[in-house]
Order: sequence, then structure tokens, then C-alpha cells
Amino acid sequence: MGAAKRKPATMRVKPKDEVNKKALVWAGTIVGVVIVAVAVLLIVFS
Repeated sequence: MGAAKRKPATMRVKPKDEVNKKALVWAGTIVGVVIVAVAVLLIVFS
């Protein structure tokens, strides 16, 4: 009986196309604020 062959250790590599969550949150917040501001301006000046 020979020694069991071990698989070579594989490095866990981060996918490069991972979405930047912090940037996504910032962009969503800015878009939300702009929409609210436009809505308020439309209500006030109409």
C-alpha cells in the first residue's frame, strides 16, 4: 500500500470582476437624493 496522493493546494483567488459594494451604495444614495430633491422642487414650484 502506497501513500495516498495529495492534491496540490489551490490558492483562492478573488474574482477580478467583483462588484464594489461601497461604490454601489454611494451611487444609489446619490441617485436617491437627486430623485427626492427633484420631487420636492416639483411639489414646491408647481
